[in-house]
Amino acid sequence: MYEPNVVGDWHEYDEHAGLRVRVHRLEPAEPPRGRDDAAEGMTYFRLRVTVENRGGRHYGIHLEDGQIDVRIGPDGESAFLDWRNSQFIEGFDVYPLRRATAVLYAAGPEAALSQVDVQVQLRVEEEWTDRRLWTGGIGLTEGAGGAPAAPGRDSLARQVSNFLRDQAEEGTA
Repeated sequence: MYEPNVVGDWHEYDEHAGLRVRVHRLEPAEPPRGRDDAAEGMTYFRLRVTVENRGGRHYGIHLEDGQIDVRIGPDGESAFLDWRNSQFIEGFDVYPLRRATAVLYAAGPEAALSQVDVQVQLRVEEEWTDRRLWTGGIGLTEGAGGAPAAPGRDSLARQVSNFLRDQAEEGTA
């Protein structure tokens, strides 16, 4: 069964030995070169997508616009993506023990930012990987292990953690 990741978790690719990716640092932020007029009245936030190579060979990777989809709120509406201010990974060779990070600026209604889903489809050596999902929210902080610390009893991070724990228990029974 496909299991979603929590913001801050690493996902390792079986088909590319040693290559892993994570979505992290989901936080409120203003873009470095000013707001896009289309985001009038919305709250900006920033997230990072890091690709790390822990394998023995280098990989050519691409992580550009269209390969990252951000959905917000309980209905999963599309966030406004500020392509002009975002920084992508375009045709970069990630050598062993190195990382490359994309920084994405997005915006949405403040009330919807407590639930953010980020879907990533990495292209490695001209081959597409499977899409992977990370879930989190603005206001949830990453704990010491990289997983979000759940501030409230009914928070999204706690719901995801409980779901994953229940799935793991069912798999061993």
